[in-house]
Amino acid sequence: MSLITTDSKGVFVIAVTPFNDDGSLDRASVDKMVDFYFDKGADGLTILGMMGEAPKLTQAESIEVTRLTLKRSADKPVVVGVSAPGLAAIGELTKAVMDLGAAGVMVAPPSSLRTDDQIIAYYRNVIDTVGTDVPVVLQDFPLSTSVQITSKTLLSILDAHPSIVMVKHEDWPGLQKITDLREAEAKGRRRVSILCGNAGIFLPEEMQRGADGAMTGFPYPEMMVDVCRLSNAGRYDDAQDIFDAYLPLMRYEQQPGLGLAVRKYVLAKRGAIATPAQRRPGAALGAIAVREVEKLIERQERKLEALK
Repeated sequence: MSLITTDSKGVFVIAVTPFNDDGSLDRASVDKMVDFYFDKGADGLTILGMMGEAPKLTQAESIEVTRLTLKRSADKPVVVGVSAPGLAAIGELTKAVMDLGAAGVMVAPPSSLRTDDQIIAYYRNVIDTVGTDVPVVLQDFPLSTSVQITSKTLLSILDAHPSIVMVKHEDWPGLQKITDLREAEAKGRRRVSILCGNAGIFLPEEMQRGADGAMTGFPYPEMMVDVCRLSNAGRYDDAQDIFDAYLPLMRYEQQPGLGLAVRKYVLAKRGAIATPAQRRPGAALGAIAVREVEKLIERQERKLEALK
């Protein structure tokens, strides 16, 4: 299994965690899901992220999901989310998944951090815990973590820790942060890979700002693949046209507390997982919401057909 580096690019889909209706792990669907993502053009996967319901898993289940995913992914890179309230849990899970063949780990800051000094010290402690030989993705997602990492602070962390090879950019608004990182690189600071989240809702702009790709779980990975491919070719209008066809469903998926239910419903409809079940607590789509999602998908398909 190859490790992620500062030159990693493309689409690393944030994978859901499949569950049966009774809340148990759906191990059979892991294989289907992995095949689905790679068949749609993904360059890699990220598992046990926030939308992967990682906090609902036991440590043993997290390791089991990692083992199953890696086994099915062949030589494709798989990043594992290891965020936890305590460093001991991060260190234990990191060792386990890296021993299994993970390409790196992703760590988001805990919501208790408030000052720049606290954020800098936290990532110093993370690197001390996991070791400098483990490639790390720094997840910058203040809408979820409530931790605001300025460009200056982020650059300080990156300068201090070369093993942080990637930033998962999910600040909102945060396009300027991508520009700041790329301008710093042009002035001699080290390069870092930037993959972007937020369900891909700003992907065209992020690519034009210098992002290397997407790391998010929108249930149509082929959209992200096409937008990245066309953007890299300088075909920004074509990339925008593809993006626009999917935008209504992406907007609908942004509803707090309901987004994962939408995502899992669509993935189940597309055959990637057996059921849209979430582990409790988790909201399910009501009948009206299902009709709304189905209507959005119908309109999306018509728009895509018109682009052919």
